[in-house]
Amino acid sequence: MKLARYNNLDTQYPTSFSSMLDRFFNDSIGQSVKQFTPAVDISEDQEKYDIQVSVPGMKKSDFNLELVDGRLIISGERKMEEKKEGKNFHSVETHYGSFSRSFYLPEDVETDKISAKYEDGLLKLVLPKAEKKNNKATIEVK
Repeated sequence: MKLARYNNLDTQYPTSFSSMLDRFFNDSIGQSVKQFTPAVDISEDQEKYDIQVSVPGMKKSDFNLELVDGRLIISGERKMEEKKEGKNFHSVETHYGSFSRSFYLPEDVETDKISAKYEDGLLKLVLPKAEKKNNKATIEVK
């Protein structure tokens, strides 16, 4: 029995402009440039910003996090297993290769207290906010 993609139409006709561009550049450049863009969720509450990067199948050592001129740069590489002993791949939809995402940080982020952990395929970053200073003062009239 041969495993094949159920909906084979997307190989003939791209369903969106974005997928059409992806297909154009992938076909033009080929697989020599192996890069992907992981999905990122960003949320905020009163104490912190949360960033979650969806990158399943990686190890903690595969990530590189840097702060450069007010930008947080998250990069890494997901490598495909080299052992192909007896395997014939019919479809590979998982993204492999290198990635890099960068974000300008708001001024209220305490950069020295940023933390990151990787669990369940998500790289989770917590960016604590600095406490707001009370700039209220009473001026006495003389």
